[in-house]
Amino acid sequence: MLVADLYIRVSTDDQRDKGFSQRNQEEVLRKYCDHNFIQIRQVIFEDHSAKTFNRPQWNKLLFDWRKKKHQVDFVLFTKWDRFSRNAGDAYQMISTIRKLGIEPQAIEQPLDMTVPESKIMMAVYLATPEVENDRRALNVFYGMRRARKEGRWMGTAPIGYQNRTDETGKVKYICPNEPEASIMKWVFEEIAACRFNTEQILHMARNRGLKCSKNNFWVAIRNPVYCGKIHVPKFKDEESIFVQGKHEAIISSTLFYLVQEILDGRRKKQRTKIVVDNSLPLRGFLICPRCGRVLTGSASRGRNRHYHYYHCITSCGCRFPAERANQLFSKELRKFVPQSPFRDIFRPALEYYFKAQTKSTTEERDSLLTQIDAYTDLIREARKLLFQQKITPEDFKESKEEYELSITKLEDRLSEIPKKNYNIEGILEKGMRNLSQLDILYDSGEVETQRKIIGSIFPEKLVFTGDAYRTARVNYAVQLIYSMDKAFVEKENGTSLSILDLSHQVTP
Repeated sequence: MLVADLYIRVSTDDQRDKGFSQRNQEEVLRKYCDHNFIQIRQVIFEDHSAKTFNRPQWNKLLFDWRKKKHQVDFVLFTKWDRFSRNAGDAYQMISTIRKLGIEPQAIEQPLDMTVPESKIMMAVYLATPEVENDRRALNVFYGMRRARKEGRWMGTAPIGYQNRTDETGKVKYICPNEPEASIMKWVFEEIAACRFNTEQILHMARNRGLKCSKNNFWVAIRNPVYCGKIHVPKFKDEESIFVQGKHEAIISSTLFYLVQEILDGRRKKQRTKIVVDNSLPLRGFLICPRCGRVLTGSASRGRNRHYHYYHCITSCGCRFPAERANQLFSKELRKFVPQSPFRDIFRPALEYYFKAQTKSTTEERDSLLTQIDAYTDLIREARKLLFQQKITPEDFKESKEEYELSITKLEDRLSEIPKKNYNIEGILEKGMRNLSQLDILYDSGEVETQRKIIGSIFPEKLVFTGDAYRTARVNYAVQLIYSMDKAFVEKENGTSLSILDLSHQVTP
């Protein structure tokens, strides 16, 4: 009596859990075996795609056939697409199982393999499902490409966004998801500021609550979706383009492209990785007074606690206790806290400068609007020429794409220009309050805040001798504040440090 294994396959979870495909296939196959006096050895149920033969149950069945040879005569299935949807793999697998003495057969599409012409019908049966798969995949591809061109994000939402569906339940879109959206915005701003390298920014972002792997983080900061753009890749004769997305942007286009230039190395390099320790805020800002190298910092374990030091990595042996260096820097920082008379002079100067900047901003905004109007007029004129048949549709399309690209770039620049007047009084008040409490902000701030204050005041490295700090120069604005503040003290004391104000009879 002939013996057969029944192979039943479906490709989706819905068919497996809700449909009747598996039960229907089993019923048909059992009836066929009863009518043809074939003994059923086992029934195999599979719920994987037939694009390849990398299927768990099929692999187990193939292993069983190799282990127990000559126990099975047939492997039966309803149609050839239940067996495979890849003609090349199917021919190879048929050859493999025939060597084991097993004949594959589809009961609803039977073939007599002793007739050579049957191979033509087999080719049709095997190729048809593959063509259906390819056509379905191509339709999905074109649909997704059309959706991207319309500005819709396809797939799982990136970090900082979430997938949503509108009230009708038909249109899907993405929207910012807090707090991840704010964290990603902070990430882009930090990369643009070049205060820390990307790996350290990822570490700080995780401390803020971002849940992201290192690889996904690198993919995210390269994704234009955060500035409201959707990338449509190149396909055949169509060039790759960026279209305006229908979702809300988290950052500006200018900030995104600036970050890309920094990551590509076309802008200033990010600072080398510095492990930020709360007890070593000056790490990377100090220079060794002996050999001129940058001092690093580390902790030494004592009997009861850890002791932190700034030290040189060379053999010069330069080493300073971090606690004393930090205290002396806080004292040095108090020199740059302005006195109250300085506020009355500095506020009008800042207000005048702000108004001058606002004026130039307004002029730039007007200039951009004029250029946009000019390109819009060019598109309108080109359309008239097309209607008059003075230019070809191809020339019109090429010109329109060129002008629209220029308009998009101008609109990106325009979006970065403030549209409203800021409250200068509130900004000045906050700025002067921060300047007046600079030492307090430093002493009470986190280590990242402390390093920002250090970097903003001292553009060059400091030299610490153990008792005092020396630096080649400080920020020009800070130097001006210090000089003016110093002048007030001199006038109050009735003295002057300028040698020109002294009598010529006094010894220099």
